[in-house]
Order: sequence, then C-alpha cells, then structure tokens
Amino acid sequence: MWSWNQPVIYDYGTNVVYRDNYVYVDDQQVATTVEYYEQAEAIADSIPEDVNEEQIEWMPLGVYAIAEEGGIDNGMLVQLAVSKEGIIAGTFYNDATDDGRPLEGMVDRETQRAAWRFADGKNSDIVMETSIYNLTQDETTALVHFGGDQTQNWLMVRLPEQNEEEASSTP
Repeated sequence: MWSWNQPVIYDYGTNVVYRDNYVYVDDQQVATTVEYYEQAEAIADSIPEDVNEEQIEWMPLGVYAIAEEGGIDNGMLVQLAVSKEGIIAGTFYNDATDDGRPLEGMVDRETQRAAWRFADGKNSDIVMETSIYNLTQDETTALVHFGGDQTQNWLMVRLPEQNEEEASSTP
C-alpha cells in the first residue's frame, strides 16, 4: 500500500460540509455537490484493468455496521478489504432481507478518498466514500451518494473480530 506522510481525515459534517450546493473541505470550497459526486464515481470506477486478480494481496479493513448518521441500527453491514494497488473489494449485507451484494472501488492516491459501489451493476448511482485513514478507525463518518442530487452522512462502526473459537460456538 502507499504510504502518506500525513493521513487525510474526512469528518463529514465537520471538516467536509455540504452548503448551498457546494462542498467545503476545511472551509475551502472544493467542488459543487454534483462535481463531488462525479469525483467519487470516478474514483470508484478507476480500478486498473491490467491487474492480475489472482496475484492481488488483500488486506482486510474490517466489517462495519453502517447507518445514516443519527439513525438507528438498520442491520446493514459492509465488509471491506484493500489491495496494495488501492483496489477496494467487499460485500454489502442487509440482515433484514438476508441479501448480500459485492462491492468494488478504489482509493485515490492524491486525495486519499476511498470510494466504492455495488459490483453487480444494480443501483449504479449509489457510491459510498470515506478516507482510507478513516477505514483504519473503529468509528468513522462516511458519505453515501444517491446519485448527484442526494448525499447523506452515514456512520460506520467496526464490529469486533470474532476469534475462531467464538465463531465456532456461535449458533
């Protein structure tokens, strides 16, 4: 994985703010809300095509419960991993519907934004993002873009890892 001298922390709602159809990072206007969504889409779609999938070394980031900020536990989970190339892969799981879907995306080397979307072609306008540094934390904020016209702040909470003994005794 790449090494950065200074990690970029995106705290959505605090240092990354949507106001009057613009996005501000650390009080600096960086893009319109539509442009910011398009950037997240471009990051998620920038997976290199020349990577040999069989040689990718995955580093697990964790399993996170996700919910709209201030919302209640909705039974939605994402499990994410990242490669040395910055490729993100994972699974979205909805406990209420017992439905799992593949995720894929990328980390932008310059901005450290990590963005991913469903890899099955459905709901292709939905893109989720946070910074790669945020994904090393036990609790972090993220953005969920529902197309270019609606974005929500969400909370990601890492679930504790089960050791093999706990996992085998769980019904």
